[in-house]
Parts: sequence; structure tokens; C-alpha cells
Amino acid sequence: MKMSGFFKKEGHQTSLVQGYEEIGKFDKLYLSQVFTDTCVPPKVLILGNLTYGGTGFYYDKAPKLPDEIEHCMPDYGLYDAYIEKIRRYGESDSVYKFYTDYSIGFLTRGCFRQCSFCVNRNSTRSVPASPLEEFMDEKRKKLCFLDDNFFACPEWESLLDKVMETGKRYQFRQGLDLRIMQKKHIEKLFSGKLDDKVYFAFDDIRDKDLIIRKLDLLHETVEVKMKYIRVYVLCGFDRVGKWGNGFWYQDIRDTLERVKILMSFGCFPYIMRYEKCWTSPYYGMYTVISRWCNQPAQFKKKSLREFCNLQGGSSKRYLDEFEKEYPQISEYLDMKYDEVVADGALYRG
Repeated sequence: MKMSGFFKKEGHQTSLVQGYEEIGKFDKLYLSQVFTDTCVPPKVLILGNLTYGGTGFYYDKAPKLPDEIEHCMPDYGLYDAYIEKIRRYGESDSVYKFYTDYSIGFLTRGCFRQCSFCVNRNSTRSVPASPLEEFMDEKRKKLCFLDDNFFACPEWESLLDKVMETGKRYQFRQGLDLRIMQKKHIEKLFSGKLDDKVYFAFDDIRDKDLIIRKLDLLHETVEVKMKYIRVYVLCGFDRVGKWGNGFWYQDIRDTLERVKILMSFGCFPYIMRYEKCWTSPYYGMYTVISRWCNQPAQFKKKSLREFCNLQGGSSKRYLDEFEKEYPQISEYLDMKYDEVVADGALYRG
């Protein structure tokens, strides 16, 4: 959208290419890829009029946009034709609301964590990126921020003040770093017009005690229905890079332990599977855990065992085979949201 906005300002005509059969119509093509597993026909990448980029091609070494494009107002009309097409297929508004209702951008860039699984692993700090007015469309009623680690930026408070001055509803989509949040961060964040859910992350079981303390602090500081708290849960990533057989059982157990902790606080986990999950000998377990957790209506009403039994077929087989091999996992298979919330004192101070 920024590239389209820039080239339109320079007097060019731009449009969104919705299929590779259309690429012959243009003098110049730009192709962006976000995810490394997205398939692009090899014959497209060798076109003489094509420039391509993004984390899907270069991961943590992706070249940045030139400053004059990076700091250009996005062309929010770029997706209009695409939206009309999916509307004709009867898709609900929720499918395309970010295309129509939100101004989207980065208030800050970077993170100090240097997590080895992250595209920001070469970054050492969080710094201001784009002033809000650079990407805010006054006609759009909401704001969506994609910041990597917003509260790690020393200027977080003044940036959040400017957001609140707009009077627009806002959300941080990437998952805020709960580990560094203090009472002042929580009070400030929840004093504004938050939109929809609030997203945090719980990527490592070794952060268990810290996450519990921070969720306690969240409970103590603000009145918020915890069902509106979503927490990303990374699984399938081996920090020593071996992915041996012993790793897979422990990782699945650690994932379910984190789910139980979040349950006890009334939060909803969202499972984020690292790419190695797809080649794991227990691929099926990762699949059913993800399907269970990532459907809040199912997660709130059914245990993992009940969910798999209801699904039947491969879902039930995956669970049964894993439990037969590792019977000690059984304690996690029957936990139910309302019951664990009621027993939340197990974790809460």
C-alpha cells in the first residue's frame, strides 16, 4: 500500500495483481512475500520487469523500503477491487474489516529480545518508526498497530498519548510483551478505547512464573473480562536446534501446561506452530491442539479429549496414539475451561 501510494503521488497508475495470469499487463511489477512457505512460480521470479522482496524471500535479511516510500501515506484503496470480489462470494464483514475499517502501520520498529525464531532477531532495541499521522486515514474509524515490541520503546507513553488523542479505537495485533509491562503500562493501555481483543504472548515455559505474576498484576490493576485477552503460544521450536524425539513430548507437555495456566486466568490461548511442527512425528497432536485452542467457542466448552472424540477420525486417533505412548499426558487432556478458571487459585497469588 505504501508503494502504491508513493507511485500514485509520482503520477503513475497502480493496481493490485490478483492472479499471475495478469502480470503481462504492466510495465513494472512488485511482488511481496511475507511467509517463507508461500509458493511463487519460478518463471515469475525471473521476469525482467519484476522487483521482489519481503521476509518470505529474505527472512531477517529483507532489504528495507526506501525512506521516501516507507514514510508515504499507504494507498488504502488498493484493495477495493479485491474486497468487492470477496463480498460477491458472500464472505462476512469480519473477513475484510481490516481492509475497510482500519488505518494500519508501525508506531515503533524492532525489539531487544533477539529471539532466534523471530525475523527481528538481528534487532537490539525498539525505536519510533512512523508518526501516527503518516499512516492514519481520517476517514477510517479504527487503528491497527503491527509493532514488534511497543512497550520496549522508551517513547511508548508519548506515542500512546497521541493515539488516544485521536479518539479512535485501536489494537496492537502482534502480541504485547507482558513480561516487561508494569502497572503504569497496563493502566495506560486499558485507559484508552481498546478495540476487540488485547494480544500478549507466552512463548517459553521458562517464563512461567513471570507470566503468572504479570497476569496477576493485570487482574489487580484493571477490570477486564479475561475472555478478551488473547495470548499467542509458540510451540514446536527447539532453542538448542536439535528437535530430537525427546523434545517433541516435552514441547507438547509444555504447550499444554501454558494452555492450562492461561485457562486458569480465563484467557484464551492462540497456538502458533513453528514450521518444524509439520515434520514432527507428532504432527497430528500439534494439529488437534491448535484446532481446539484456536476456536474459542470449542475451547470454552470442551476438553481436548471431548473435542477430539467429537471430531472423530484422525483427530481421535492422534490423541489416542499419543496418550498410549505417553500416558502421563492424560492430566491435560480432560481439563475444561470453566473448571480450571474456578480452580485458578492454583496459579494465582
